[in-house]
Amino acid sequence: MSYLETTNDVYREAALTPDVGLCCTTNPIWELPGLKIPRIMQEMNYGCGSTVHARDLTNNPKMLYVGVGGGMELLQFSYFNRSKGGVIGLDVVDEMLEASRKNFKIAEEQNEWFQSDFVDLRKGDAMALPVANNSIDVAAQNCLFNIFKSDDLKKAIAEMYRVLKPHGRLVMSDPTCEQPMNDALRNDARLRALCLSGSLSIADYVKALTDAGFGTVEIRARKPYRILDTKNYPTDELIYIESIEVAAIKDPMPADGPCIFTGRAAIYFGDAAYFDDGLGHTLLKNQPLAICDKTAAALQALNRDDIFFSEPTFHYDGGGCC
Repeated sequence: MSYLETTNDVYREAALTPDVGLCCTTNPIWELPGLKIPRIMQEMNYGCGSTVHARDLTNNPKMLYVGVGGGMELLQFSYFNRSKGGVIGLDVVDEMLEASRKNFKIAEEQNEWFQSDFVDLRKGDAMALPVANNSIDVAAQNCLFNIFKSDDLKKAIAEMYRVLKPHGRLVMSDPTCEQPMNDALRNDARLRALCLSGSLSIADYVKALTDAGFGTVEIRARKPYRILDTKNYPTDELIYIESIEVAAIKDPMPADGPCIFTGRAAIYFGDAAYFDDGLGHTLLKNQPLAICDKTAAALQALNRDDIFFSEPTFHYDGGGCC
């Protein structure tokens, strides 16, 4: 049985018998006026963070969510686009699609504004999306891409890039790991399906996105996730896994490489009211400016003694140098 078949079996079981905390931590439950999340959706909440960010969801965006789970994030997305078919939900597991349909009926009863046809549920593969080119404003996946092996991951990211409109956003949450994992972990199909042993380093994760053509990548959150210990897993050392929330934006690729925001800032504290590097970056005196890693390197190369550079916080919430 392939690792993808194992994954489908795991989530088929999870659709038929909800398993709280099956593979992941509980997503944030948005507390918004008039939005009520049915308990069954919370119990089927198989994600490791949130892909729902209000600043991505202005002007009724057309949205795509791959790997529907119990439908919770689809409901949250629908809150921002209350139109028929405004959100496409895609899954390869029939039982998960059917569970979501039932959950949306419950959501209709609890939310006066919500209608099930706001969500267009479709069966489909992340590596061959049944969605037109350049048709989506915001695409999202939660705790799915970390399951894929390298070649399949490239296909899945390329598909997301294909369906996004120019400047569209791919918003994701996935486990990451900075330690090497042995082959026993990497090749364990069930551990991979449970969002554990497929975790990439942040650098490799970001490279997969920029290799696909995304010109801007934002690291929005980095949080503790899981421990693989020596008693319960085939490892000789304790392995620490984190989760990250990331947005990859279909901006044109800059000639000098992608803009990758890892939560760094520059603060100018010189004698003048501001510092202008002549390349489009103006630092007002004692006002932090969010900067991408590329801009940080360029400014640091100036060897000025009146600019302070913070280390990456792996939390970026907009604005800044690009």
